[in-house]
Amino acid sequence: MLKTIGSKVWAIPGGHMPLLSSGAEPRDTSRDELCVLNAGHFEAHLQLTIYYQDHEPVGPYPLQVAAQRVRHFRFNDLIDPQALPLDTPYAALIVADHPVVVQFTRRDTSQAANAIATTLAFPG
Repeated sequence: MLKTIGSKVWAIPGGHMPLLSSGAEPRDTSRDELCVLNAGHFEAHLQLTIYYQDHEPVGPYPLQVAAQRVRHFRFNDLIDPQALPLDTPYAALIVADHPVVVQFTRRDTSQAANAIATTLAFPG
């Protein structure tokens, strides 16, 4: 039997969506992205809160991941309660009702030579 993996709280301190993109949209849009693995047997409901250096936090942004599934979320697509501004530093806090694993990825297509960086978020 598989042991439950993951955490209910995750932090991402280094968010920053590049202002510029090159190439075809939406495939080549510069973006920050979450990859959430829910290896458990219950749907996971997540609350995402965004923190800025110069104004109050925004959120929660509700997200769901079905049991035993993986799902990707683009920060660029978060609209409600407020769209995230481009070229602005931010941090994200993810709180889930069941343990999940969170990976953070940045794709910077602001130049023709694209860059990608990925890391696990910090489990709380």
